[in-house]
Amino acid sequence: MKLGRAVLGLLLLAPSVVQAVEPISLGLALAGVLTGYIYPRLYCLFAECCGQKRSLSREALQKDLDDNLFGQHLAKKIILNAVFGFINNPKPKKPLTLSLFVATLHFPHASNITLYKDQLQLWIRGNVSACARSIFIFDEMDKMHAGLIDAIKPFLDYYDLVDGVSYQKAMFIFLSNAGAERITDVALDFWRSGKQREDIKLKDIEHALSVSVFNNKNSGFWHSSLIDRNLIDYFVPFLPLEYKHLKMCIRVEMQSRGYEIDEDIVSRVAEEMTFFPKEVRVFSDKGCKTVFTKLDYYYDD
Repeated sequence: MKLGRAVLGLLLLAPSVVQAVEPISLGLALAGVLTGYIYPRLYCLFAECCGQKRSLSREALQKDLDDNLFGQHLAKKIILNAVFGFINNPKPKKPLTLSLFVATLHFPHASNITLYKDQLQLWIRGNVSACARSIFIFDEMDKMHAGLIDAIKPFLDYYDLVDGVSYQKAMFIFLSNAGAERITDVALDFWRSGKQREDIKLKDIEHALSVSVFNNKNSGFWHSSLIDRNLIDYFVPFLPLEYKHLKMCIRVEMQSRGYEIDEDIVSRVAEEMTFFPKEVRVFSDKGCKTVFTKLDYYYDD
């Protein structure tokens, strides 16, 4: 689990069961785009300049998302609108909570969950007391002990103050691999019916995702009051990547290494990837994860 100084509440979900998107690194990459954009432009270097006002450019964030996130029209639209709607609201009634489905490092032992709850509350309270515009990123929610995350429910609810502290300008981001099968099923259904993936709407996935995560005993959100009380504002799904998205990843990697784009190499690397379902080869089963190492073969210096 990772905690930062500006709080955005998103639940980002990626199809990890079939490894269609390489969810962990994709979710972290997106979180990196958000925090890398927000921190220097709005929150400076943590609490030292928390009170300074800086302008936010919607166009700049849009470009960052377009440059770093492929095939994810839902995620980009939801995040862009949610973040700017929240930041531009001078008096939000609750923190923004987004769940990106794609944390046992700080909380390894289930037997100590009561202690962990107290530590988590103190951690968040201390950061928000120092800077109201804090972002908390919870990584690998699917590995967190069930019940632990409910410790932060008071901070996400519709309260003006909790023990004298306001959390209404904070943002919480949750990264998770839960709900994977449902995301993939929807994407496949659209493909089989001849529809474009860009036609997938949030309403086609969001409810089923929240129910799936809520009932998943292996998820940190199992029977969580955060879902039961509708305290997560957006469930943000990551769709499995197609052949064309892999080629986008390869081109970006070429450019980052200073190479000219060679479409022949781009196609050959993409063809070496494995896809599912096997009979139709629609989605990459490893996302863009291995295209970078495969590219090394063609540029062996």
